[in-house]
Amino acid sequence: MSLLRGLTLLLLCQALGEVLAKLTRAPLPGPVVGMLLMLALLNWAPLREPVQQASEGLLMHLSLLFVPVGVGVMTHLHLIGEYGGRMLVAVLLSTGLGLGVTALVLRAFLNREARRAAQAGEGR
Repeated sequence: MSLLRGLTLLLLCQALGEVLAKLTRAPLPGPVVGMLLMLALLNWAPLREPVQQASEGLLMHLSLLFVPVGVGVMTHLHLIGEYGGRMLVAVLLSTGLGLGVTALVLRAFLNREARRAAQAGEGR
C-alpha cells in the first residue's frame, strides 16, 4: 500500500508542477517544478517512506522503461542511417560540453571551499 501511496505522491507532484509552471509561466518545465516541490516535501518524514518505496520499485524495473526507446530506434532505423553521423557528432559534442561545464563548476566550488577553509584557519 505504501508503494501505491508513493507513486501517487510522485504523480501528484508532477501534475502540480505542470499546473504551477503553466499558471506562473515559469521558464522551467512542469516536471522540474514538480521535482523541486517533491524535494521540499521530502523534508516531511511521513512522505519520505512511501516515496522511497516507490522510487526503489521504479528503479528495480528501470530497464523496462528503455523498451519503448529501443522500439522507436528500430522503427526509425532508416533515419539513423541517414542522419547517424550528425547525431553521433551532436551526442559527442553535447557530452563533452556537459562534462566540461561540470568540471568547471566543480573546480569553482572546490576553490570556494578551499578559500573558506583558509579564511577559517586565519581567523583562529
